[in-house]
Amino acid sequence: METMGNMRRTHYSAALNETMAGQQVVVAGYIAKARDLGAVIFCDLRDTKGIIQLNFNDECPRETFEKAKSLRTEYVVMAKGTVALRESANEHIATGKIEVKVQELKILSEARTTPFEIKDDVNVKDELRLKYRYLDLRRSTAHDALVVRHRLAKIARDYFDENDFVEIETPVLVKSTPEGARDYIVPSRVQPGRFFALPQSPQLYKQLLMLSGYDRYMQIARCFRDEDLRADRQPEFTQIDIEMAYVDEIDIQTMNEGFIKRAFKEVLDVDVPTPFARMTYKQAMEEYGVDKPDTRFEMKLCDISDCVKNSGFSVFTNAINAGGSVRCIVAKDLADKMSRKEIDKLADVVKTYGAKGLAYTRITEESTTSSFEKFLTEEEIQAIRQKANAGTNDVILAVADAENSVVFAALGALRLAVAKKYNLFDPDAFNFLWVTDFPLFEFDKEENRYVAVHHPFTMPKEEDIDKVETDPGACRAKAYDMVLNGVELGGGSIRISNPELQQKMFRVLGFTEERMQNSFGFLIEAYKYGAPPHGGMAYGFDRLCMLMGKKDSIRDVIAFPKVQNASELMTGCPDVVEQKQLDELYIDLIEKK
Repeated sequence: METMGNMRRTHYSAALNETMAGQQVVVAGYIAKARDLGAVIFCDLRDTKGIIQLNFNDECPRETFEKAKSLRTEYVVMAKGTVALRESANEHIATGKIEVKVQELKILSEARTTPFEIKDDVNVKDELRLKYRYLDLRRSTAHDALVVRHRLAKIARDYFDENDFVEIETPVLVKSTPEGARDYIVPSRVQPGRFFALPQSPQLYKQLLMLSGYDRYMQIARCFRDEDLRADRQPEFTQIDIEMAYVDEIDIQTMNEGFIKRAFKEVLDVDVPTPFARMTYKQAMEEYGVDKPDTRFEMKLCDISDCVKNSGFSVFTNAINAGGSVRCIVAKDLADKMSRKEIDKLADVVKTYGAKGLAYTRITEESTTSSFEKFLTEEEIQAIRQKANAGTNDVILAVADAENSVVFAALGALRLAVAKKYNLFDPDAFNFLWVTDFPLFEFDKEENRYVAVHHPFTMPKEEDIDKVETDPGACRAKAYDMVLNGVELGGGSIRISNPELQQKMFRVLGFTEERMQNSFGFLIEAYKYGAPPHGGMAYGFDRLCMLMGKKDSIRDVIAFPKVQNASELMTGCPDVVEQKQLDELYIDLIEKK
């Protein structure tokens, strides 16, 4: 291997252009491709900015030409030469009209054959790519995703700094508190039997910072949750976290719309219209079945319970009589594309969400096929079609259940499945939405108690404060989520700043006085020394990067992500540790039976 010696890079590939023809430059990077044509050798050199072609011909020193013959993909090289116009241009790359005619070459590092080809459209299992993640990140699409992430972080810091926010780091070793996802816990060596937790968010600390006199806080914060993984979840993730004092919901939402508008313009050159559309939680559930609706297409839910409540179809009537409902969506102009076989596949979608089946009516010019209309009168059939606005070449897809939550979840998922399968939305559109007025509590049947929908520090709406203890299920929260194309980008709320109201919240959530003091006594005490009204929100930074980069998973925008079982394949963690480390922490391992 050679050393750089006195040679130093003068330009990245992307900085080279036609006006520099005849200029001497030094470039450095990886060999992406090498083509030995005998009298001339062409190599594509890839650096962090792009690709440039190296030309080795009879004009370069013989020693350099012979050295070039040994070049293989992923060799690390440095080359000095002259910028020249190419005889045959490559329109697929930015530097396709120029090349570097090499005079001097240094091979800084050789490379063995890689386990997969370093190219954007490589067809290889994710597990192999993540095992060799350092190679995977050499691909331009993987590389560019992290560059976008960097730019977004910088835009966030600049924007919030310009709006008088102060970035303050909060602790990573914190107190484990109840209410929320499962904590990652860290044993203390110096206090045996006691544990830290890794923060699920900086929630308590950012509220305390408002009580400390910092009117505007922000942080790009690392967060940790020990929960089951999905495409948009990782055990460790990043939030853009903000908190503001002396504000209401509109102030916070307007501030964050400004950030989104700026980010999309600077990164994607997309003009995001503001203010965003707004929708209550109740409207979102009734029209879309989910609290994070994708509004790029219509196909809203329709409640047809009144049309069939006295019908002869027991599947429908039993659901209604048990307190549930019958609702449907209409796939407009899809009867000729949606066969019985396709409808059966869609039935599998709703069953995933607890529905027992999928009822359908398929209306064509020639005939109508239905799984339930034979049990209905002509008046009931026409009432359904009129209310659902269904006509020729449409397909009615209905779900009935005694639990409205099942109906909503099943049809919400079905709506998305149909839209994706039949390309019913513009994939390049960005539809933003605020969902507001969430329930303050929800009843957990397993624990037989109320739990906080967001967190225990969320302020009830003024008109519902007197119901907190008497009718918790009727209380709405001063909470809001920012939704983009059916994905929750972030959420927040106005916080409780009254210690008496906060204690009421804890009581409704089942906290004893002792547990309340043990878990949150420091916060309740802090409120007694003067607390300004405040609120905030947190973005899923990884999700924002994913959506802006049109990626399928947040793993694609995280440098070293975890896989489904929360392990990291490249380094092989989590792993066993030495007995000495366990002894220092007073930990004994017990074999699980």
